[in-house]
Amino acid sequence: MTCHRPPPVAQRCDGHSGGPSLSTLGIAEGPGAEMVLLRVLALCWVFAPVCVEDSPPWFQNITTSLFKSPGDFLLGGLFPINDLTSNLSERLEPDDIHCNSLNLFGLGLSLVMKFAVDEINGNNDLLPNVRVGFETFDTCRQPAVIVKPTMLFLTRGFTQRVSVMCNYTEYPTRVMAVIGPQTSDMTSVVGKLLGFFLMPQISYGATSEKFSDKRLYPSFLRTVPSDSWQAQAIISLLEHFNWTWVAMVGSEDEYGKQGLREISSLAAQSSICVAYEALIPVYTDPQPAVGEILQRINETQVSVVVVFALYKAAVSFFKEAIKRNMTSVWVGSTSWALHNEVTGLRDIKTVGTMVVFADKTQKLGLLDSYAEELFKRLETGRRDRMRQTSSPPNRTAPPSLFDPCPACWNLSLANATLMTDLLVQRTAFSVYAAVYSVAHAMHRLLGCNATACQKRADHDVYPWQLLEALKNVSFQINGTQLQFDSSGNPNFGYNVLTWNWDKPDVTFVDIGSYYKTLTINESQIKWHTPNSKVPESTCSANCAPGQVRRVKGFHSCCFDCIECKEGTFQNRTEDIQCTDCPKGQWSTPSSTSCTLPTFHFLSWGCAESLAMLLAGAALLSCQAAVGGLFLRHRGTPLVRAAGGPLSALTLLSLAGACACLLLFLGEPGDAVCHLQQPLNALFPTVALSCILAVSLQVVCVTEFPSQAPSHLDALRGPGSWLLVLASCGVQGGLCGWFLQEGTSLTAHLASMEVTFVSKFLRCPVQPMLGFGLMLGFNGLLALVSFMCTFMAQRPAKQYNLARDITFSTLVYCVVWVIFIPIYTGLDDKDKSIAQVTASLLSNLGILASYFFPKCHLLLTQPELNTAEYFRTYLEGTPPTPQEEQEQ
Repeated sequence: MTCHRPPPVAQRCDGHSGGPSLSTLGIAEGPGAEMVLLRVLALCWVFAPVCVEDSPPWFQNITTSLFKSPGDFLLGGLFPINDLTSNLSERLEPDDIHCNSLNLFGLGLSLVMKFAVDEINGNNDLLPNVRVGFETFDTCRQPAVIVKPTMLFLTRGFTQRVSVMCNYTEYPTRVMAVIGPQTSDMTSVVGKLLGFFLMPQISYGATSEKFSDKRLYPSFLRTVPSDSWQAQAIISLLEHFNWTWVAMVGSEDEYGKQGLREISSLAAQSSICVAYEALIPVYTDPQPAVGEILQRINETQVSVVVVFALYKAAVSFFKEAIKRNMTSVWVGSTSWALHNEVTGLRDIKTVGTMVVFADKTQKLGLLDSYAEELFKRLETGRRDRMRQTSSPPNRTAPPSLFDPCPACWNLSLANATLMTDLLVQRTAFSVYAAVYSVAHAMHRLLGCNATACQKRADHDVYPWQLLEALKNVSFQINGTQLQFDSSGNPNFGYNVLTWNWDKPDVTFVDIGSYYKTLTINESQIKWHTPNSKVPESTCSANCAPGQVRRVKGFHSCCFDCIECKEGTFQNRTEDIQCTDCPKGQWSTPSSTSCTLPTFHFLSWGCAESLAMLLAGAALLSCQAAVGGLFLRHRGTPLVRAAGGPLSALTLLSLAGACACLLLFLGEPGDAVCHLQQPLNALFPTVALSCILAVSLQVVCVTEFPSQAPSHLDALRGPGSWLLVLASCGVQGGLCGWFLQEGTSLTAHLASMEVTFVSKFLRCPVQPMLGFGLMLGFNGLLALVSFMCTFMAQRPAKQYNLARDITFSTLVYCVVWVIFIPIYTGLDDKDKSIAQVTASLLSNLGILASYFFPKCHLLLTQPELNTAEYFRTYLEGTPPTPQEEQEQ
């Protein structure tokens, strides 16, 4: 490799400045320039160990023929070497098309093809003893221009005639494969024609997804990803930043229209709304349309615009955006992402943030050295021709089919910078890979090894055979494994770049990549927003968890947020309707999931339970104290009059009723639930039946005084016990029916309709009729006792036993009558608390009204505990008239 030095910037041959140019192609002419060159060469010769490295041996065989080279088989190249300069609307003849403005990018790519072919021929290990040739032609990006070289490629041999045959299986075409063209529009023109001959066509820039259809384009392959992949990459980027409200602009050609279709389709599947979509004209003046497009984009208030267009359309678009001082996030496609005509626009840095995609490429290590060597030889040849002839070639001659660049005779070392242009460098790998894929396919088809090939290349093979080999080719190129899929697409992805204006010229910062999945480093992006915050681009703010979207208008991204009701939940973020909870689960309002219900109960440690336990313990203590006092005075007239053994049974049943309230505390179970209500009803039945037996005795001695003495012993003895047993029997029957008709707790939970997240768990009280009958029977016993005694006459100067019975049964009835309406309006937890409270109060009422007066007498007036004071109830003897009169 020769000594490197920065060559001077030349002027473009079309009169426009910017980048390496060939306007005069004489920039290196003149004695001053030659003296500079001689001095540099002299310095390189003096400092040869520093400045010069050994060049590859094949560099010595580089020819200065830029667009044609002979070989055992030829490759056809289609490159946009020139741009259109004539007005197509005024075209009168087929050849009335003029492409006289040199396109340095297209010229650079054509030289990359020459470089690849020279390298293959120079390294004999890939195609030993087989020389690859090429013919490169200009496309001018015009259908009428590209058809001509394509027809030439299909001529028979080198006859420049296309034979009409019934069978083209053994038809020897001029070239074996075609490299190019660059754009999808041009590929559409010639793709089907080449497909008819099954001639391999390997494009280095046509990205339209339609070429993946092998029924229409059976011989098409490419070394760049298709727009389908690019569309997926763009959608992945929008999803990554949660940009769901975007505008999309494309160029009005095959590339732009197909790209927008792909992106719009994927956006709909990803819940991304396209607020506005438009095409930039490419065949007419775009300015009026661009103004309208930008106005509509402003109206949609989007913060992100996807620009999927050819570079010329992008230039027109951004020129107008700069004039309007528009700022946004611009997501760019590969066609214009790195193009110097876009990056070189004045004030382009004012438009906001650029996040663009570029084909993933590899740097070609020898390309710069090759270009320098080639242009040095071109300069040497130019000087030799200048010395040999006094009249230089006509540098202004129009391009022709076989000479697409007449002015290129004047190329010099100063123009080598056209090969270092960033866009050329990034696209070079695609051209390089296309040429090498053909070489590797030929290597396989000809049966080559490192020293020789089994077949000859001159018409021993045909394009359709080469196509089959290309489909299965797989090889390493610059450290990258290349192979084509069944649609002819390569296994390449994209680099994600952002534009940086920290320096005077734009620089491209690599922020991520895409190959099936997107990886991105957000920290390297300098957003145009205050504090470099990631811009938001949504039509509506995201709904809170537990809310669904109610779409307003035509776009699914514009919505109101509606809270999910209980029993429903938000299943996915993009849902527009709440989802019902599965059976057996429930949710609270604004939920994102449903849960199995949880149950709570009156645990032993909760405040309500502790209060009831304290009340019950106090009541039991009182009952124990009363029982102890009665036990101490057993056999005394007072205890005998109060019922004797019945009093003891009454106190025990009251204690049992108090103790059974513990069944309402703690976690319930089937056994507990079976005992809870029956015991809560049966213990009061015993106490009330004992009191009823005593009240009947009172009725007997007060209402039937003449018969009382003869019947009192029977009524007080066996009769009382029979009454107690009968009452308990009836209550026992009601309890048994209640248990039989009721459901267990387990069955109740299994059949429960879940409409809650958390609920108090209590034993099922079913049937309610049974529950009412059990409580009603106790109320009946109390009511009968009350009716028996509330009108009973008080014996003169004797204890009023009827009073105790009246008040105790009255309290019991009042408590439970009040309990009924309160109970029906309470929830499950309060129902349990109310029932326990009512049981304690009624229990306390009986204890206080029936037993406390007697205890008071025993403790404060023990002298009244005499047979005389209780004569009426003990003997059945009514008071004498004199006693009644004294009363």
